[in-house]
Amino acid sequence: MSFVFESMDSRGHEEVVFCHDKDTGLKAIIAVHNTTIGPALGGCRMWAYETEEDALKDVLRLSRGMSYKAAIAGLNFGGGKAVIIGDSKKDKNEILFRSFGRFVQGLAGRYITAEDVGTSVKDMEWVRMETRYVTGISRALGGSGDPSPVTALGTCSGMKATVKKHLGKDSLSGLNVGVQGVGHVGYHLCRYLSREGANLYVTDMDESALKRVVDEFGVQVIGMDDIYDADLDIYAPCALGATLNEETIPNLKCSIVAGAANNQLKNEDVHAQMLKDRGILYAPDYAINAGGLINVANEIEGYNRERAFLQAEEGIYDTLMTIFQRSEEEDVTTHTAASKVAEKRMEDVAKLKNVYLPQKNVMGKRDNT
Repeated sequence: MSFVFESMDSRGHEEVVFCHDKDTGLKAIIAVHNTTIGPALGGCRMWAYETEEDALKDVLRLSRGMSYKAAIAGLNFGGGKAVIIGDSKKDKNEILFRSFGRFVQGLAGRYITAEDVGTSVKDMEWVRMETRYVTGISRALGGSGDPSPVTALGTCSGMKATVKKHLGKDSLSGLNVGVQGVGHVGYHLCRYLSREGANLYVTDMDESALKRVVDEFGVQVIGMDDIYDADLDIYAPCALGATLNEETIPNLKCSIVAGAANNQLKNEDVHAQMLKDRGILYAPDYAINAGGLINVANEIEGYNRERAFLQAEEGIYDTLMTIFQRSEEEDVTTHTAASKVAEKRMEDVAKLKNVYLPQKNVMGKRDNT
């Protein structure tokens, strides 16, 4: 038990909920990191973790990242995340997700869930049967649908900002881009990059996903480990995290790392510095991949598709330019610069809370009753 509290304390978490339903087989963990700016918003991941400790470590790390992502994107939400322990290809069913939804409802709005790796819009619609604190539902039901296209658009826009800063180019045309992972987000990123005229090199464990992008975009497939030392301008990690580490960074031939995966740095401080020392410009993951969060946040506020796409495209470009400028001025890594920008916003919003402001639903009544 001390491990749990020590892990929470080291990352500044407010709350961790362990969800177990013997009848449905549900084993899940919900982590609420920071609600200074607003309720914790973050997706629900389903993954076959080797151990429950691995699941806890993942949800704590991911939820912390969501706090920084929401803050740096200018959203009025905090950070949270959930993980369901199980095989997303074999263990999914309606009752499992409805059971998870009841645990989300029990948090009374402190955490709002959405889809993530291993979960889908359909899964969230099952969750919605038990709680209103879910977003990312289908457009047919008034939601925003799959957030992957918005995440990919924001990532593509972030690449343009990174290329502008590091290479002095206004276009991605003719650049060699390696996309690692061509699932939901990776597929749409390939679609955008193909339109931009980039030369695409892709890798994935899923043969059907590879075939799809080869057939539609004419990309070149390379080996899983070959992407690190391929002759690329941009390496775009779009699968699971920690691909930037002491083993892979020395092999990189690219000048830019800009991808949609979460937690790309195995050790944030150490490996961000390694990239900086090698002259590789790193677009911090939670800044460049915030498009999906922007999309589902817009759904909560009343979804407007055009607004969500524009906010992701323009907002992420501008945010990264701010980060790069601060990194340069202070001679710090882009990761450190991004953290400072996000933390400053959390601190500034916290100051507003010094003055009590009645809420609509305080004591179940409106302000003027």
